[in-house]
Amino acid sequence: MPRPRRGGPRPDAVAAPARPAGLRKRWLLAGFAAVLVALVAGVSLGPVNLPPGSVAAELLNLLPGVHLDSGLTEREVAIVVELRLPRVVLGLLVGALLALAGGCYQGVFRNPLADPYLLGVAAGAGFAVTVAIVLGAGAGGALTGLPVTIPLAAFVGSLGAVVLTYLLGAAGGRDRSPAALILAGVAVSAFFSAGQTYLLQQHSDTIQQVYSWLLGRLATAGWHDVRLVLPYFVLTAVVVLLHRRELDVLSVGDDEAASLGLHPQRSRYLLIAAASLGTAAAVSASGLIGFVGIIVPHTVRLLAGASHRVILPLSMLFGGAFLALTDVVARTAAAPAEIPIGVVTAVLGGPFFVLVLRTARRVGL
Repeated sequence: MPRPRRGGPRPDAVAAPARPAGLRKRWLLAGFAAVLVALVAGVSLGPVNLPPGSVAAELLNLLPGVHLDSGLTEREVAIVVELRLPRVVLGLLVGALLALAGGCYQGVFRNPLADPYLLGVAAGAGFAVTVAIVLGAGAGGALTGLPVTIPLAAFVGSLGAVVLTYLLGAAGGRDRSPAALILAGVAVSAFFSAGQTYLLQQHSDTIQQVYSWLLGRLATAGWHDVRLVLPYFVLTAVVVLLHRRELDVLSVGDDEAASLGLHPQRSRYLLIAAASLGTAAAVSASGLIGFVGIIVPHTVRLLAGASHRVILPLSMLFGGAFLALTDVVARTAAAPAEIPIGVVTAVLGGPFFVLVLRTARRVGL
């Protein structure tokens, strides 16, 4: 009889899977906290530093029914609401989209090295947007002058790039190895970059406008860019998050996924289209910002778990916070000058990519 008692606690081990749910809640709280910290820091820091407590109070005043004395002058309130807050919110949206797209691509391609930049998606979107600007589709040179044309061009370019990468990666056979996929992405990026360079040489009057955009920036005047990106953000987030369980099923292989009642190709195409739409919206508003889609999802995967039910929501939260805080560094590191945010993410992402590549090789991916 003692033996069954000794073995009694062992069935309790079945309760172990409940622990990740608690961990996920804690990580969600950490993600929301990171977003709030990035929001307050992004609005507080700049050429004119503002007290974080006063900024937090002023942000709360934007909520209906809240009236707090922040102690800020009318000029400082205008800086907060009309200048810095739109830029920070845009950074949160763009960072969330890039990180969500990166996590989605990594799940679809079953490759931890996949991201919108390395797969050539961003380069394809950049080429298409450059074509739109050169052809005058940007309405008088304003990058976001037309709320439909620029994102539509970016979407077509990004989707074309990911299709080319996918086809080239499979050119040597049915198996799409990580190395083949990354090399295909590099080739596609080089192709679109060459086309973009040629266009700029032929239309030198657009060089400065496109060049500043290529390096990535979150400079925004008012809420126009936020309103431009928000619908695409909502659509991308809804589609990808509703299908996040399917990414876990796809990870076991197409045959196994089909035996479980899933249509692998249909799900894969839908997720690729949604992630490309999110990338297109982010690129059209902020330019080419690399490595966010690989840094954030991979870090979340290492810390919080490998399930896409965990990776995708947390990537959105931490991706938005990461880019908003990176923008603070870009604005303040060389003040009064401003470093292009794409340069800052590249400095952070280069060593991180090497680390991920070494890890992938060690586990035989």
